[in-house]
Amino acid sequence: MTTPSIRARGPKHRRALLTVLAAMIGVSNVGGVWAAAAADALATTASAPASPSGVRTYRLTLKELGAQYPLNLAGVDGTNGVPFGVRADEIVTAARVSLNYAYSPALLPDLSHINVMVNGEVAHSIPVPKEDGGKSLKTDIDLPVRLITDFNRLNLQLIGHYTMGCEDPLHSSLWANVANDSVLELTVAPLKLQNDLALLPLPFFDRRDVRPLNLPFVLVGQPDSALLEAAGTLSSWFGALASYRGARFPVSLDALPKTGNAVVLLAGTAALPGMNLPAAQAPTISLQANPNDPMGKLLVISGRDAAQVKTAAAALALGTQTLSGQTATIVKFDALAPRVPYDAPNWVRSDRPMKFGELAESRDLNVAGYRPDIVRLNLRLPPDLFALRDKGVPVDLKYRYTPRPSNDKSTLNINVNRDFLQSIPLKSVEQLGGSDSLVGKLLSDDTLPADKRMQIPLFMLPPRSQMQLHYYYDYLKQGECRDVIIDNVRGAIDPDSTIDISGYSHFMAMPNLAAFDQAGYPFTRLADLSETAVVLPENPTARDYSAYLALVGRLGESTGYPATAVTVTSANQIDAQRNKDLIVIGSGKNQPLLTKWAQYMPGNIEGADKRFVMSDLVYRLSGWGTAPARRDAITLSSDGSDAILAGFESPLQPGRSVVVVAGNRPEGLDDVVNALLVSENDAHRIEGSLAIIRGKQVDSVVADQTYYAGKLEPLQYAAWYFSRHPAMFLLACLAGAALLASLLFLSLRKRAKRRLKA
Repeated sequence: MTTPSIRARGPKHRRALLTVLAAMIGVSNVGGVWAAAAADALATTASAPASPSGVRTYRLTLKELGAQYPLNLAGVDGTNGVPFGVRADEIVTAARVSLNYAYSPALLPDLSHINVMVNGEVAHSIPVPKEDGGKSLKTDIDLPVRLITDFNRLNLQLIGHYTMGCEDPLHSSLWANVANDSVLELTVAPLKLQNDLALLPLPFFDRRDVRPLNLPFVLVGQPDSALLEAAGTLSSWFGALASYRGARFPVSLDALPKTGNAVVLLAGTAALPGMNLPAAQAPTISLQANPNDPMGKLLVISGRDAAQVKTAAAALALGTQTLSGQTATIVKFDALAPRVPYDAPNWVRSDRPMKFGELAESRDLNVAGYRPDIVRLNLRLPPDLFALRDKGVPVDLKYRYTPRPSNDKSTLNINVNRDFLQSIPLKSVEQLGGSDSLVGKLLSDDTLPADKRMQIPLFMLPPRSQMQLHYYYDYLKQGECRDVIIDNVRGAIDPDSTIDISGYSHFMAMPNLAAFDQAGYPFTRLADLSETAVVLPENPTARDYSAYLALVGRLGESTGYPATAVTVTSANQIDAQRNKDLIVIGSGKNQPLLTKWAQYMPGNIEGADKRFVMSDLVYRLSGWGTAPARRDAITLSSDGSDAILAGFESPLQPGRSVVVVAGNRPEGLDDVVNALLVSENDAHRIEGSLAIIRGKQVDSVVADQTYYAGKLEPLQYAAWYFSRHPAMFLLACLAGAALLASLLFLSLRKRAKRRLKA
């Protein structure tokens, strides 16, 4: 059989052609970078893009896809769902959804059903027989792969009726519930992408993929500090891209991975088996095929020496959008301007009011329908904001909504981290003068603008916060057979709304591991980590390097900026870093600082020897407002696998911080990384000055706060100091009164002498 000649005259023609071919071979994922990557294949043949050996299946729960709660479907036409994506280097060959669900026993089977929809098209309809109403059910549904593209939405739609006559479209008996442990299963085949830097960060990171990022790094020999700093720049960049997914970076020494993608750093004449690249003479970024896996890619960062590798890494992290071709040589890279404190791209600005439009996409600030979704505004705040008798963080909220015809209970409800803050009544046309008034006529086909100034108490805003705005529209009954839901209700939060933390000083009692866990503080105070040094163990292993890259990646996730100025050092060079905050990594007995600084630490682990200082924290029902007194110390020896996070003031420089990440075994470091990457709702598992980590169990046992980070204005400092030391305030008042009395006495005596002389 001859193969027809195929020619695509442009992007639109090529995309249409790919759609037809995908339908012919029974796969999908058409458009975007997929189309660009498949251009070479189209020039030759339309054969299957991957061998059967590369096919794999993965499963994602609806919770992992973003459904924090079960999907509730209510009313005659209730819809809810989740988005999902398909990687650019994969095509879907089969898809299935396994639903755990229940529905109202009042539904009429002949008129009701549940539609499973993909991208607006019905893939399957689930019947609702009377005998199964109210039961917990399960069903498996095959999804047509022709419906699946790059970015998709899986929706569940209830078409519900409870009577043959007139019915209430929002009747309480019209419901169905789909559990968020339901599973979407995708079978995919690999797709070979071009070796083109313009595709970056693909395929190493794909924003369509909601799974945690696991990206191997390959190092050669015993990498020096500069090469490790380059690796930290890249891991923090990928960590910022991965965002909520979390990122891990397993390190391989002197060997390429057998399958998949990897980042390779080469300095000078260093080489790896299977790679035949000429030694780089300048900072170079190259995209190569993995010789062990034809579908895998290698991102090679190379240079004549480690300093050039570091330059290439910074150029990649900051200038990805400018790269193209298989290889790019950095001819010139100007020194970066130094960052200023608290200017991290992910954080709410501390120097001016910040607009909501800078924190969320405009499309995410608009909702529709009588039961709209919640508008969610994610806020990253510096953890060291200082408040003393504070009224709250000012918010200038501007919003629009479809006014109701008459007075009802419609409101805009505002929560912060699920805690209720305020409810704003939505004015009706009747309150504005009626439909015959000028305002009423103007609003007949438009939304009403409104604004509200309010304050959010600072204690309601931890470093990771979410402001939730929910439009509640009251539905007024029209009478028998007159109740019809018309989809003409809209709500929007104006992107010009602002939140302002510029009036707050930065001052915090330390150590505070909760601030490190939630925001990477104090290291992320400068987004490029220019005041951070990471102290690696003596003769570090691949696991030590992996822990370092994962920690720096976690800091990049917090700031949204690559760590272009992080310093990597060792214990014997630590004195040169006295003006920096320190992250000390140790596993087993390979970190001398754990012994040298044991007297300053609230806990220590060196091999089987463990020492912990205990406080009465474990006997308290809530967190600590003031530092509890130490109770006891315990020293033991055991063969269990333990790890610690410990915070304390730097012995080298007052006011500087040290965080120790240590395990008695190398795998203990993995437990610390896992604890920091877990994004469950229990945001305060790690806090105080010492946390003990055993597998998935995390216990914070010490809450000593012995020093302060930040600075207050003189009057603020005086108010804060006297609020903590009322006896000193009384003494100051007495001293002031005595001084005033003395001055008054001297003044009166001088005046009396003048009178006597006269």
